[in-house]
Amino acid sequence: MSETIGLRPHNAWLECIEKALEGLEYGTVQITVHDGQIVQIDRTEKMRFPVAAKMAAKGQAAAAGMKQENNEAGSKRHR
Repeated sequence: MSETIGLRPHNAWLECIEKALEGLEYGTVQITVHDGQIVQIDRTEKMRFPVAAKMAAKGQAAAAGMKQENNEAGSKRHR
């Protein structure tokens, strides 16, 4: 560890890291180091959707479930 403290990273490393961070709103940039050298940079991007869309989807699913229950109850009454 003490051998690499004084070393400055190569500009290419910094450029790759900056490129991996560009436009990243949610996710991770993972830097893999072996023997004090960067050997790999991984970028994982996550897409997040607004909570309102999730709630609307849940509301629609619940409404569909209630409609189905009402239809089943109605068909039982007509037998």
